Amino acid sequence: MTVQPIRLFGDPVLRTAAAEVVDFDKELQTLVKDLWDTMESEGGAGLAAPQLGVGLRVFTYHCDGAAGHLVNPTWTALDDEYQDGEEGCLSIPGMYYDCRRHLNIVARGWNMHGEPVEIEGSEMLARCLQHETDHLDGVLFLDRLTPETRKAAMREIRQAEWFDGGTPTIKQSPHSIFGGAV
Repeated sequence: MTVQPIRLFGDPVLRTAAAEVVDFDKELQTLVKDLWDTMESEGGAGLAAPQLGVGLRVFTYHCDGAAGHLVNPTWTALDDEYQDGEEGCLSIPGMYYDCRRHLNIVARGWNMHGEPVEIEGSEMLARCLQHETDHLDGVLFLDRLTPETRKAAMREIRQAEWFDGGTPTIKQSPHSIFGGAV
C-alpha cells in the first residue's frame, strides 16, 4: 500500500491545469495505484493526481458501486437535468456544501494501459466524475457554489485547523452553471 499525503486547499498545484498523459508506462501504473490506495485509505469517492501534487490528467473513483480510474478524461452531459447536493473534497477536509452538478453524464478517457474507457453515471457517480475532472482543470468545487455559499465556505476554511493561512484563490470558472459570475 502506498498512501501519499493529500495536498490541501491553498496549495497552488490544486489551481493548475494538469497536463495530458502521453506515456502509458510503469510510472503511470504506479501513480494510479498510489491514487487508489490513498483514496481508499482516506475514504474518498475519488482522487485526482493534482491532489497528490502530480500535474497529470488522471483520477481514481469508487462510488455508487462503480470503481476505476480515468486517464485524460472528458465528460458530456446526457441531458439538461441538474442535481443539487452535498459535496466535499479530500483537499478541503471535513467541509461539505450544496453544489449544483449535471445529473446524467458520460465520461470518456483511457485506462492506465491506453485502452479506451467509457462510463455513464448519474446522481452521485456523475457528481464524482465531474468533481474529479474539475480537479484536472485546476477547478475546485468551491468555484461551483452559489456566491453566498462560497462566502460562507471561505469563512469556514479560514477558521479551519488545517488551513495554514496562505492566500486562497477562488477561480472564476468558465464552466459555471451560474454564469461567469461564480
